[in-house]
Order: sequence, then structure tokens, then C-alpha cells
Amino acid sequence: MALDKPYKDVPGTTIFDAEMSRLGYHLNQFCMSLMKPANRERFKADERAYLDEWPMTEEQKQAVLARDLNRCIQLGGNIYFLAKIGATDGKSFQQMAGSMTGLSEQEYRDMMLRGGRSIEGNRYVGETSAAAPREKT
Repeated sequence: MALDKPYKDVPGTTIFDAEMSRLGYHLNQFCMSLMKPANRERFKADERAYLDEWPMTEEQKQAVLARDLNRCIQLGGNIYFLAKIGATDGKSFQQMAGSMTGLSEQEYRDMMLRGGRSIEGNRYVGETSAAAPREKT
């Protein structure tokens, strides 16, 4: 049963809380398995067969196969665990983050050097300006 979660109204934000941890437990354990070279080799040799050894949902497996990290996060993946997939693919965290934002690695790097993503559109749904207090329910 989900408790009141006031942070649910931040557009484009998934909070990794206890509920998400339970949802993504096997997905995150799969990711951690990639810490071992033998497991990385098995995964690279036949991704689907290796994924089928894990009791993940089909939707989680498809997200991994598609390298849709945003979907993996929505399905309970934690970015620190998901980074193991990127490392297995020879990608830097910066490359992964860029792919999650729809930017190239260079565009993502430049955005971060300019101070990150704009706050516009990324406030609480009920908030209209940076100075406006958040209404409590």
C-alpha cells in the first residue's frame, strides 16, 4: 500500500524509495551481477538467455535489452546499479546520462557545465514560480 508521497508530483522524477526498491530488486541484483567479469561475458554472449536466469518482469528485461534506462528507472532500477549495464557496454556515466536526456554526450556535458537543466517544467506540479511556496496537503 503506497503511503502519501508528496514527491510524486515532480514532473519527470522517479524517487527510489522502499516501494521502488522492492519493485526493482531483481533488476538491480542482475545489474550488480555484472560486477563479475564472467557474468559480463555471459551477458554479452547471449543477453536474453542471461536475463532469463533472473526473475525479472518481461517489461524489465525488454527495457534492459533496449538499453532504455529511463524505463528501467520507472520499473524500479536504481541509476547506480544501472550504471553497471553502461560499464558493460563500455559507456561512461556521462554517455548514459546523455542518452537518458535525449542529448549527445557533448550536449549533456555542455549543459552540465552551464549549471544543469533549467528549473522550468521541473517544479512541483502545484508550483508556478521558484518563489512560490509549495502547498501542503
